[in-house]
Amino acid sequence: MKKTFIVLSLSLVIAACGGKKSGNDSAADSTAAANKTAATTQSDADTASSHNGTDKAGGTPSAPGAQLIAKADCGTCHKEQEKLIGPAFVDVAKKYTSSPAVVDTLANKVIKGGSGNWGTIPMGPHASLSMDDARTMVKYILSLKK
Repeated sequence: MKKTFIVLSLSLVIAACGGKKSGNDSAADSTAAANKTAATTQSDADTASSHNGTDKAGGTPSAPGAQLIAKADCGTCHKEQEKLIGPAFVDVAKKYTSSPAVVDTLANKVIKGGSGNWGTIPMGPHASLSMDDARTMVKYILSLKK
């Protein structure tokens, strides 16, 4: 019984170590794959940044409204070009005109939350936003109209 235990233990140690000493270990392969994915993702972000108000060098939003949106939890439910849980920002821009009254109405909706205009799923309130910040965000969203 003791010999069986020792043999199994040694087998597990050898299996855990990979049993080979070549330069092409799986950790290096994983790292290379991760680096390639990161480079592709950065390239995609750079391409997209020229279309969504972001700074191409750092991928950070350059428009004040875009910066506020990036800092808030908007990305949980909204994307710029496609519907997620809530409508795409470009769809909001297509639906509403950019007048002071509309900006105020939508800013109030962002702060207080609401439902019914885009389906049955309600938008939660964002009570911590100031009216000025909400207006800035809404103006940016409405500027995305194509």
